[in-house]
Amino acid sequence: MKFRAIVSWSLFALAAAGAPALAAGPAIVIGQAIDLSGSNGSIGRDYVAGITTYFDSVNAKGGIKGRKIQYIVRDDRGEPAETARLVGELIRQDRAVHLLGGIGAESTEAVLAAPAFAQTRQVLFAPLADSFASPGGRVLFWRPGIEQELRFLLGYFEKLGIKTVGVAYQQSAQNSKTYRFVLTEMARRKMRLAGSANMSGSDAENARRVAALSKSGAKMVLTIADTTASSVFLKTFRKHDSTTFVAGTSLINLQTLSQIAGSKATAWTVFSQVVPNPEVAASPLQSEHIAMMRKFRDEPMSSMTLEGFAVAKTLARAIERDPVGYAGGPVKAIDLGGMSIVAGGQGGNLSQFVDIAMLKQSGGLMY
Repeated sequence: MKFRAIVSWSLFALAAAGAPALAAGPAIVIGQAIDLSGSNGSIGRDYVAGITTYFDSVNAKGGIKGRKIQYIVRDDRGEPAETARLVGELIRQDRAVHLLGGIGAESTEAVLAAPAFAQTRQVLFAPLADSFASPGGRVLFWRPGIEQELRFLLGYFEKLGIKTVGVAYQQSAQNSKTYRFVLTEMARRKMRLAGSANMSGSDAENARRVAALSKSGAKMVLTIADTTASSVFLKTFRKHDSTTFVAGTSLINLQTLSQIAGSKATAWTVFSQVVPNPEVAASPLQSEHIAMMRKFRDEPMSSMTLEGFAVAKTLARAIERDPVGYAGGPVKAIDLGGMSIVAGGQGGNLSQFVDIAMLKQSGGLMY
């Protein structure tokens, strides 16, 4: 399936905001504060592996116009206050001239509010956050919004004739908002909530709630939770029900899910995806990702490594291009190899790509 991202002119502000016209010289410092050890650490580690792989491949060829990329990553543990502190260090101490955002809206908001960031002319490239209105407009979002993914998932199961849905959720402000959206979208599609399970209690409480949900008559269960909570839910749910569909969004690390829940539990699990299959060389971008991961990394490939790889390639191309005249004028397309970046953004997100993949017991994906 052709992977197309729609991008506004703001992308090219990433290049313009950082530094003057490029020439051979000091390294281009790119900084990122991201969760590597907290609740979303598995996502962060894979994402960083993909980003690092692409930058390593660029540096192996001499860098960008003779300048090597220095990619500096700090672990914010998923804590917004720590994100803001680390971004201050990246800007003031490490002299980062480009910033990649962390995971989630709270992390992104923390960067935008950080005094060190406010004093720069930089545009934050926030590939792992849902888009939101930013007063200063100095942020650029990558992936489709969570609501777009959920619409796609519910639409997929609606076409299968499924009308009764269960929800397993992890309590948080963002997840509560997402849960309300799911209920509204279900009502619009005339789907019925069969039951729900709050996965934020004790192990015993969660087990009782999951058991009750398994008896609710739901034909599909949607998880609104991070990777660890979704994995624990799936492992417990499969003790009671081995065939009901369980679905989640692209921010669930599927390798970690399989490790925690067990390969047998992953049967009948379906997830929205915002990049094409990372295991298939169906486009130049996918082929390049596979080849470079094998060359530079020993970690397994995943949707997150491919997304990180594509994000890094986008940023590198934006830095490489002459930024003069980016504001307001027509912008030539950037071809990442099966992923076209062109003028004319939609909804503040660079990419509108959403697909569905079924996780196989072998650990692979079936799109």
